[in-house]
Amino acid sequence: MEKLKRELNLFDVTFAGVGIIIGAGIFTLLGIATQTAGNAIWLSFVISAIVAILTGLSYAELSSIFKNDSGEYDYVEYAFNKKLALIIGIMIIISGAFSLATVSLGFGNYFKEIFDLDLALIAISLIILCAVINYLSMKEVSRINIFATILQVLGLLIIIFSGIKYLGNVNYFLMPEGFKGVLEAGALIFFAFIGFEGIVKFEEETKNAHKTIPKAVILSVLITSIIYILVALISISVVPWQELSKSNAPLALIAFNEFGKNGFLILALIALISTASTVLISFAVSSRMIYGMAEEKCLPGKFCLIDKKKRTPYVAIFSLALIVILLILIEDIKFVASITNIFLFLTFAFVNLSLIVLRYKKPHVERKFKIPLNIKNLNVPAFFGVLFSLILLYYAFLGVF
Repeated sequence: MEKLKRELNLFDVTFAGVGIIIGAGIFTLLGIATQTAGNAIWLSFVISAIVAILTGLSYAELSSIFKNDSGEYDYVEYAFNKKLALIIGIMIIISGAFSLATVSLGFGNYFKEIFDLDLALIAISLIILCAVINYLSMKEVSRINIFATILQVLGLLIIIFSGIKYLGNVNYFLMPEGFKGVLEAGALIFFAFIGFEGIVKFEEETKNAHKTIPKAVILSVLITSIIYILVALISISVVPWQELSKSNAPLALIAFNEFGKNGFLILALIALISTASTVLISFAVSSRMIYGMAEEKCLPGKFCLIDKKKRTPYVAIFSLALIVILLILIEDIKFVASITNIFLFLTFAFVNLSLIVLRYKKPHVERKFKIPLNIKNLNVPAFFGVLFSLILLYYAFLGVF
């Protein structure tokens, strides 16, 4: 059987993680999350960052043990059983499709602010374009993502440095719906951290993967956590949370407040490139999950077919595109994002639990990366990863139902 080509290094994979994470929620869900968190939106980011870092550590250790692109499926199967692993694998694929729909709708919102075109049409067009690029070349996806990541980080740094002078203007602990509202916002805004878990899907295409993947997971989560918290603090310092909560283009609104119409347009364009690159790289992640599970014979064999010239999983790519297009037609970005998070929190709870179980069941298995802080065989970060994932799962349910 044809194999995927190993051509990604630490720089490529870390940028892939940063690109997926930064290009999503910070541009699309910041405004919506302030509806319940108010000025304490930065605290929602802190809570989400803690869950991401704890779970990211579990992914880093587990990825140093396992091979293949199926990721979570392998972890749960080895720790528990094949049936539970299949459920988790399907949940990841579904959450990936919902995630792609969410970010595409976010792209559509920014695009609509500039050109006033139909939201669904814009989002669907983006999905088709990204599917084609993914089919043509994984290396091109990585190159485009590196450019877009540099641009979107630059845009966020502009927001941070231009707004530093506003820090201290407001009460950063003002919570219109109390701490419950902060947790609800944290459950929603966790969508902004999606990406670190997808890095393990590039195992088969990464050079020296057992060392590179863990480092890339940790680096991408730390870099984006710092940027997010700073952007959140600046945002509610520059624009009142009530006004921010009503905006479909929150970061462009902040730029408008500081730089006028030209600033709005520049940040809106950066947001377009950022969300588009997120769709592009997320497409690669989700399609590789489908490919990996098909290799494991958990999905029909056609999904692991590889184009002999392009060496990309074309059936997985275009099947995923069709599913995402159907989800885009819902056109409710908060609902679609919340459904994504519900599936992810369940998955992350089981990933952390898998690490705990494997520490007891397979203590002598070679781990090229091992999480510190243990009480005998119980890994403390993984334990809190399970606990916090379940807490945010509860508040994610509250946000939908």
